[in-house]
Amino acid sequence: MQPRFPFLDTLFLLRNDECITIFTDIHEISAKEISDTADYLESEFEKERLEFQSNQIDFNKEAAVWAAKVLYHSAQLYLVRKDTSKDLRKLIPEYTGKRDVSFLLSADLSLRFLPQIITALYDADPEDPLIRMLENILQEFHYSAVGFDAELGNINWEEELKDKTYRKLYLERIVEKRSYQLAEIPYINQLLIAEFGIFKDIYWKELKIIEN
Repeated sequence: MQPRFPFLDTLFLLRNDECITIFTDIHEISAKEISDTADYLESEFEKERLEFQSNQIDFNKEAAVWAAKVLYHSAQLYLVRKDTSKDLRKLIPEYTGKRDVSFLLSADLSLRFLPQIITALYDADPEDPLIRMLENILQEFHYSAVGFDAELGNINWEEELKDKTYRKLYLERIVEKRSYQLAEIPYINQLLIAEFGIFKDIYWKELKIIEN
């Protein structure tokens, strides 16, 4: 189909209907569309902030736009691959800015859909180099990959989850996604069991209690 606002449309449809529009080409994103998309994502962030139980975490526009571009280009690259191999790093750049809770939660507005893109890419071609690039992003920003069998590497979980708001959201997503991969990490397991208390079997009966 012909593009109208391809960048914003892709984000809007994914967040509202969990579907992707594939355009006939990968179009350059205009400054106006970046601005409109940033405004849209900020409004979505404010809605989700109600779940944070904290007003100390601000929207990070730079992180949100970076992640949105990664998601948009990944979605379009699922089908539009002509003459793109030389531009993959340009289309899927690494993030080099400050990595804090504000960044993680702002980027997650888009990155949470990346596992679905990776799965579709893998089904089409397991050797696609784009897959590894996206997996590397999720390895670093693993909150967005909860429930997806991602490589986690060596993470100091006590340091990673020191922010109480981020810790709360991370644990809630582990439970929501039933991520045994994460829930059976001893430190996280202890946090979950402490949160469940005597209602553990109601929240997650099948989860093992892991001893150190």
